[in-house]
This record gives sequence, structure tokens and C-alpha cells, in this order.
Amino acid sequence: MSMKKYNKYLIIFGALFLGSLIFIISNHKQVVPDDAVVYNAEEQVAVLEINDRQEIIEIKPGSTFGELMSQIGVAPILASEIYTTALDKCDLAQIRVGHVLEVDFDKNSDEFKQLKYKIDSENELLISYDGDDVENSCFAEVVPIEYEVKVVTKEGKVSSSMYEAALENDIDERAIIEFANTFQWSIDFVMDPRVGDTFKFIYEERYLDNEYVMPGKILAGQYINDGHKYEVYYFEEDEDNLGYFDADGNSVQKMFLKAPVAFKYISSGYTTGLRYVEAFNVSTGHRAIDYAAIYGTPIRAVGDGTIIMATYNGAYGNMVKIRHNGTYQTNYGHMSKFAVKKGDKVKQGDVIGYVGSTGFSTGPHVHFEMVKNGVKINPLLEVLPPGQAISDTNKERFFSNIKEYQAELN
Repeated sequence: MSMKKYNKYLIIFGALFLGSLIFIISNHKQVVPDDAVVYNAEEQVAVLEINDRQEIIEIKPGSTFGELMSQIGVAPILASEIYTTALDKCDLAQIRVGHVLEVDFDKNSDEFKQLKYKIDSENELLISYDGDDVENSCFAEVVPIEYEVKVVTKEGKVSSSMYEAALENDIDERAIIEFANTFQWSIDFVMDPRVGDTFKFIYEERYLDNEYVMPGKILAGQYINDGHKYEVYYFEEDEDNLGYFDADGNSVQKMFLKAPVAFKYISSGYTTGLRYVEAFNVSTGHRAIDYAAIYGTPIRAVGDGTIIMATYNGAYGNMVKIRHNGTYQTNYGHMSKFAVKKGDKVKQGDVIGYVGSTGFSTGPHVHFEMVKNGVKINPLLEVLPPGQAISDTNKERFFSNIKEYQAELN
């Protein structure tokens, strides 16, 4: 090859190499890790990128808010100001074991910047701090927790209990408890379930940072008990009428709960032994239901009313009587201890005492009676009217809302 031709190829190759290099440089994006020094090409100034410091403190038995703040370097005066600012929204002296405090410190000054405390499953306390504002340096607010929500459907078949069926189908026990609560006015999960019953429900799963945290709202559910179908659908007609309704738009909430013990206790407390005894004495017309339960299990009022007795009563042992209205009264016997006193007003679901074996009793249980117009009746057979139904003007919206759920459940 002649020198002239060689030089020609060399020039072409050099031009191609230089063009490729320029293209690569112009399209390169610098990836800089956190806490790295970044240089501004124009000003030749180094800028230090540092994240805020965050302390996540688990609240353990015996912990106090002041001690926890001191451990992470918050001065007592500031800790006191934080506590006082939060007091009308959340008493930080009552922080709960197992929860956490998330505390952020400014990346430049390392001064306290923000505190977060999850009050419950729905809300968290947020306290922000501005050291430059002398008069009002701390500000507190309660904000809703922003979960990521996924809607899921679960189902099962009862071979021993609905609770066991849920565990066999890998259903979060918290979800099955909430599902059972939607039927607590219609189904007594101690007496009513039968082998072969089926259930299916649609509910929310809540996530934070892509990690499953807990179940959310039950959106719709179905329980087929001995061939009879029960359905519930969550609907908000307005702020005064929201909750669970059947397929026709009737409220499933009734004057009385079906049982004086909540499902979350019977799910584990009724797995062995005698579940109930129904006694009938012809001479007195006495009829009652005895719920065998673990000693100390909370007993709840099945309806709103006034406590007319809370004392020891012979064979009944420690007994509570509730007058609900001019027609109905309910009685609860053999308690280990009381949670109410005579004259107290109670709401449906309030704890009124705890399971025991006082009086004439062979083991811990709740002796439950319902009295109608002065006569003891069988509470399992009493038919009660539902709560407020959805108005005719909102029925179409309701039917449209549940249509997709019905297709999923059936």
C-alpha cells in the first residue's frame, strides 16, 4: 500500500474514532451515589449531598417518651415542647409498646426536624419543627396513613370452623375476623356454622413500601350456612348511613348482636369441649344459652341499653342485666368480674364483664338470656328488624356499585 493511500485510511479511521468518542461523552449521564461530592462544571464548586438523619426507635416495655428522646440527642426542653404541642391530638406519655417513633434530623445542622408516630391503623401523628420561629417552633397534626391498596378475593369451606378453614386457605386471621364481624348481627359463629358451609369475601390488603401490612375494609362477602345464603356489601349512602347492607339494600345491622362473645374470642376459645347448652324448664318457662368460653373472655352487650343489675345473684353468680327498651332485656350470668355498674349506659358491643364460673356453674361460661315483655325467650329464634335501609333515590347507585362484587362472589 502506498504512503498516500495509508494516510488517507488513517485520517478516515481517526475521524470515525473522534466522532464516536464525542457521541459517547455527550450521551453519558453521571450516576452519583448518596453522600457523594458533586462538582459543578461551570462554577467549580463542590456540593455535598447528604440525606437527613433518621432514627427509628422501637417502643419497648417501660419506655417513656422523654427517655427515648434523650437517647437520640433531643434536649429535654425541646422534648417537653414536642410533648406539649402534641397533647391535644395525642398523649405521647401513652405511647404503645411495639409501635415506633420515626425522628428526622436536618442534614446540615443535625437539629430535630420531624417526628412521626402511628396512633392507630388509620392515622399518624406528625410533628414538625422550625427552630427559626421563636413563638411557635413546633406544629402538630394528625394525618391519614397513605397505604397502597390491593383488592383480593378469598374463599373457604368449613370442615371444623370458619377460622380453621381460613388458616387452611392461607387467609390472614385479621381478615377473617373482620369478615365475621360483618355478619355478627345475622350469624352466631358458635352455634350456626355447619360442616360444608362455604364463604367467600372481597377485601382490601394494605401495603407500605411494597410490603404487606394488614387487611383493610371488607368490601363484600358471602356465607352459605346450611344452604341459606347471607350476603353483605359495604356502601356509603351518605355520612349518616354507611356500613353493610344485603343485596336488596337493607342494613344488616340490627338491634341485637347474635352472640354476647365476639368471633375473635370464639375462634380460638371454642375449638374444643362443649360449645353450648340450651336448657328449658317447663315449670318456669326458662330458656337460655350457655356459651362455654375461656376464663376472662370479654362479654359484650348485645344491644344499647341501661344496666339495671351488676351484682352477685345466687345461682347466677356475678350477673349483669340490661334494659334495652320497654320490650327487651338481656341477662348475663356467671361472670368472673364486672366492667360496668348499675345505672351505666352501654352501647352495642361494649364490654360489660368477663367470663367466669361464679354461682351454680360447673365451668367457665356465659349464661345468656333474652327477656321479651317479661318472658324469657330463645334469642336464637327472635327475628329483629334491620337498621336504616338505603333510600329509593340511592338504590340504583347501590345496585350499580355492588354489581361487580356480585359477579365475583357468585
